[in-house]
Amino acid sequence: MLVLAGCRSQALISCVVFIGGVAYLQWYKKNVLDKIELAFEPGYDPALEVARNYYTRNDTPLEFEDPDLIPWTEHLRRREQDEIDRIVKGEEVGHYYVLLGPKGSGKGTMIYDSMSAIQADGVAMCDAHPDLEVFRLRLGKALNYEYNEDSQTGLFQRRDPREGGAALDIERALNKLEKVAIRCAKRRKKPLVLIINNVHYFNNDEAGRNMLLQLQQRAEAWAASGIMTMVFSTDDFWPFYAMRKVASRLHVLSISDLDTREALHACTRMRANVKKKIEHREHDLIKEAVSIVGGRLSYLNKVATSKDVLDMSNSLLEIEKAWLLSQIGLIRDCDDDVMDEQKWSSCSWLLLQEFVKMRQKQEKERDEGLQLGKYGDNLPELPMPSIPYHKCRQIMTRADFLEELDRVNIVSIDVNHNVRPDSMLILLAARQVVETEDFEEVLNSVRDRIDEIESLHRTRELTFKDVDKGDRIRLVVDKGGAELLESKQS
Repeated sequence: MLVLAGCRSQALISCVVFIGGVAYLQWYKKNVLDKIELAFEPGYDPALEVARNYYTRNDTPLEFEDPDLIPWTEHLRRREQDEIDRIVKGEEVGHYYVLLGPKGSGKGTMIYDSMSAIQADGVAMCDAHPDLEVFRLRLGKALNYEYNEDSQTGLFQRRDPREGGAALDIERALNKLEKVAIRCAKRRKKPLVLIINNVHYFNNDEAGRNMLLQLQQRAEAWAASGIMTMVFSTDDFWPFYAMRKVASRLHVLSISDLDTREALHACTRMRANVKKKIEHREHDLIKEAVSIVGGRLSYLNKVATSKDVLDMSNSLLEIEKAWLLSQIGLIRDCDDDVMDEQKWSSCSWLLLQEFVKMRQKQEKERDEGLQLGKYGDNLPELPMPSIPYHKCRQIMTRADFLEELDRVNIVSIDVNHNVRPDSMLILLAARQVVETEDFEEVLNSVRDRIDEIESLHRTRELTFKDVDKGDRIRLVVDKGGAELLESKQS
């Protein structure tokens, strides 16, 4: 009887444990979806909290006291901001987007402004990273998802659920996100928005491209169903080049530098917050400074908040020139150990030299037009020199160097496959180098030295032993190889 009672008691305990386990599992699955949905509630987004445009003291928002803390968007609203606002609000359905533009052009700032306007309602954002394990954690933080690591069912699992690696964990997170997006779309009547910032940080290798494809496949499916809009931002061209191969619902927004009028307006407004009153003489200095740094917003902010705008712009130019020479400086009589690096440098200068020649031609045509009174009082703005991608390959005589130049921000490539200097500073720095007296001679000597080294590498030396004076050696070379015939003459 005691044995029978003990068996019944064990069976009852087992039954209770089983039912409790099933109930816990169902509750946990529902709680995971609820937590992910919470990530899209107003005011949650961690990325937006870090990028707030104000600081707090004793939980009270502070007004701007330091001009350096004032965002440039307080002084200028870009043309692309309206479209980004519609995307972030979920008003654009049926597509996903790539924001393509050089570093410092304002892509991230415009996204944060759009998110701030709606308190990140229905929006989540995370930054890409070369290490997929780090990206896995960042995506989990943005989605408020723990990858089942907070589950109490680990004792009953036969294996670690993370054995599949970061890609498999991210796929699990996207599966959960899809369920949340479906139920939110029914209630909100508009899609959620997921922003992956700086996707060029993924390595351009098999693992990085596979991760980009994994995210793009979800973006395609979610855009088609209207439950989720994904936004990718990138400084480099290669992510767009990889994505366009399988894209059907992809839209691209090209974010470029400001034109001269917009740059002057933004810089003057920012400068007014520093000095309160701008003298007439300083307007000319600002205009000259803008002609040096161009319309890159990150540079304009540095210039406008400096004590001397012209001194800061010249300092930025010197820094950019020194950096450019450190990346692609030419070495006369280089050793064969640096031949590959000098190949890249010399080919890069061939392209930059062509940009400089185009700028010189533009200035010559403008000066001729001024002499003829063609423009009147309105001096025309010179566009940034631009060369089609395929012609750049011909100029450089190489097809594999453009991607690296884009990655290190020496050139930029737009959606139309046009290549231009990454910024006005790069163009002016390259021009200073190209217009030196001995540049052409140095460039040609480096290219000749490379030819010599390659010729030596292709040369084979034959050594003959036991050959006396008067002996004849006949060497026959044909398609099948070389045949050596040796005969001794008395």
